[in-house]
This record gives sequence, structure tokens and C-alpha cells, in this order.
Amino acid sequence: MKPATPQRFGRVELNVSAMGYGAAPIGNIFQPITEDVSRGMLKAAWDAGLRYFDTAPMYGHGLSEARVGEALRWYPRDEFVLSTKVGRLLTPRPRNEIDFSPWVDGLPFAMHFDYSYDGAKRSIEDSIQRMGLERIDIAFIHDIDIFTHGPDAQPARFREAMEGAYRALEDLRREGVVKAIGVGVNEWEVCHRALQQGDFDCFLLAGRYTLLEQESLNEFLPLCEQRNAAVVVGGGFNSGILATGARPGAKYNYAPASDEILQRVSSIEAVCSRFNVSLPAAALQFVLAHPAIPSIIPGTRSVEQLQQNLAWIAEEIPADFWQALKAQKLIREDAPVPG
Repeated sequence: MKPATPQRFGRVELNVSAMGYGAAPIGNIFQPITEDVSRGMLKAAWDAGLRYFDTAPMYGHGLSEARVGEALRWYPRDEFVLSTKVGRLLTPRPRNEIDFSPWVDGLPFAMHFDYSYDGAKRSIEDSIQRMGLERIDIAFIHDIDIFTHGPDAQPARFREAMEGAYRALEDLRREGVVKAIGVGVNEWEVCHRALQQGDFDCFLLAGRYTLLEQESLNEFLPLCEQRNAAVVVGGGFNSGILATGARPGAKYNYAPASDEILQRVSSIEAVCSRFNVSLPAAALQFVLAHPAIPSIIPGTRSVEQLQQNLAWIAEEIPADFWQALKAQKLIREDAPVPG
């Protein structure tokens, strides 16, 4: 598949590119990215035909949104799809009073969670102004998961979001302010619960459907197909190991991979070697083969990384490769595969 291939976004009248641009890195996560590099990546993404861009107030305390808006402002607005998120509000504050971790040199805004009705509406207004664009196409409720809030606080946060932010986004969708509403989290179970309770168009799932993880095939992805809800996948490399391979210190879900995971990835790499397939190409193309997943947004920190991702998605992979993975039970038998 070509990265720029237009894909229908579930039940919504939107087309996204098969590969989108995930703008978390240009919020300066872990280390700074210069303005020139940020502009260069966004221009390279546009020139490559990418037409879906995802950002959030959280990323660099507004820095990612500001950079995305500055880069996209002069392109025809109807030619790209833009998503951002609600759930955190930004308040001006002296830099020395702000804990930016894990972001570096963010904008001078403190963040606080707010999943209320009024908070979600204010968040959308703030994002539109921060980006200097006339509209947002897709609004996700951000991080109402256990990963963010912990097992004790998460149920209350989820309830607050469904009673507040969800109703606000429903109203904004009905008014035509946004075209699609969804949830963006790290756990498919939270997405599944949200879809059971609300009329959502889409989800942004960080990992949880990859070459290494397919539990979401049990309940969540079938329900998405039934409801024609689109799923955008970030973290298709499981935070590193599916890009680097099973080398010492390889990261899986932001921590050193266990021996079990290292062995599984080594087995996948052996099949890759036999068919002359790049492991990262297999990881990205596997995710895109699912009919509910129109786009994947691998994060990039440089133009070179962006171009590498573009090449991996376009790499030719023989159909026998996928059957070999299934024969060795390295991916599930019921997992959709390319071709």
C-alpha cells in the first residue's frame, strides 16, 4: 500500500491517508526538536502526500499544536484532515513553575485535567486559536485509561468524561463544529467500553493492535466493524522493539522487553529473513490490513525517520510471508493480513 492512499474514515465523510503524521514528537518529548526540523518534517509529510495530521494540547504543553498550525495554515483547508484532543486545559504560567516532564522546552502553559462539558468546549476553542486554523475535523477524548490515571482513579475519570466531554463533543458534532468524535487511549478495553456506552465515530489506540498484540480482535475490533467506527493506530512498533528488532535493551511498551517478548520477536525476524522482509515494514503493513483501521501514525523525530516509515509502508511483501507467520502461530489465525 502507498502511504498516501486515501482511506475512508469509517462512517464519516472524511478521507485520510493510509499513513498519517503523528505530531507528539514535535512537542519535544524527551528531547528538543528545532523549529527548522519540525517544519521540515511537516513539509516532507505534505510533499509525500500525507493528508492526516494528529496533535493534542498535551504534546509540549501546546507546542505541537502551535507547530502543526504554523505548518498547515497556508495549505488548502479542505485538502487535509486534522485531529486533536480534549481532556487537558492549558493555563499561562511562568516557566519556572511548570513541570514539563517528559516534554522539553514546551510552551509556558501549565496543564490540568478537565473532562467536563465546559472544559471540552473550551479545549476545542483554545486548540483552534492555538493552531490558527478555522476548524478541527476529529476530536478525541484523551487518556481516560488506567495507564494515565491508575486503577483507583480511572473509573471516576471515565465517568466524568462520558457525562461531560462526551456530551460536549456530541453537541459540537451535531452543530458541525467537528465532523467526528472519539477516544484516544493506551488500552483497547477502554475503547471497547466507550463504544458500548456512546455513539463514537472513531478511536486512536496507542499500540494494542500490533504484530505482538492482537487481543483487541476478541471484542473491540469486531464491534468497530459492526458499528463502522474507524480506528487509528499509533505505536505500531510497540514503543521500539518492532522497529529495532530483538536486540539487547530493546523497548516494549516503554520498558526493556522481557525474554518472552525478545524470543517472539526473534522468531518473527527469522521469518522476515527467510522472505527478505523488513521487520518494521511487516509491523506497519500488518496493522493497516485490518478493515477497521484506515490510518497509522508512526511518530518521527527527523525527516530521515519519516522517509524510512514511508518506504516501509510501501515495501513489497509476499503473501506467503503472512501465511508463514500464521503457520508458526506468530500472529493469530483470524488476523487480517495484506493482500
